Amino acid sequence: MKYDRFEDLPVWKAAMDLARRVYGLTRDRFFAQPGDLRDQLRRAALSVSNNIAEGFERGSTAELLAFLYIARGSAGEVRSMLHFVDGNGEADHLKSQVSDLKSLSESCSRQIRGWADHLQNTNIKGPRHLNAQTRGVYEHKKRATAFRRQVSQKLHETHPEIWPDPDET
Repeated sequence: MKYDRFEDLPVWKAAMDLARRVYGLTRDRFFAQPGDLRDQLRRAALSVSNNIAEGFERGSTAELLAFLYIARGSAGEVRSMLHFVDGNGEADHLKSQVSDLKSLSESCSRQIRGWADHLQNTNIKGPRHLNAQTRGVYEHKKRATAFRRQVSQKLHETHPEIWPDPDET
């Protein structure tokens, strides 16, 4: 599936959920103690979605990859701080929330890793690198693929016994 806006990305949505839930968690009295834990945890949680968004908007695969790794690092930082909170006896009343957030942070990290692995194995350089000629070739390929799919769908509708369903192949 192709996404035109970072707001539509499932991983960005999960990262936003992580940030919102971390902000909610850090309103607890445990985080009112002196020190930077609350602020650092909030910054790291928000950094996950922000870096996904910034990388997506940059227009090149190389830059997107760099920002995805920063986002993944921030997800790890969130998890690390949540482990600290989880091991602190004064935060026992937060164990369930902390556990859920560790899982969500790990899920974001896995999604980012999967996307980054996919991008590393592609030769797509990103829209910033398209000039008039390469953009024309790209659009032509896109139209040709859509046409082949449309023909395949019609053939399947008229001859389902011999032509495979393009949605299942």
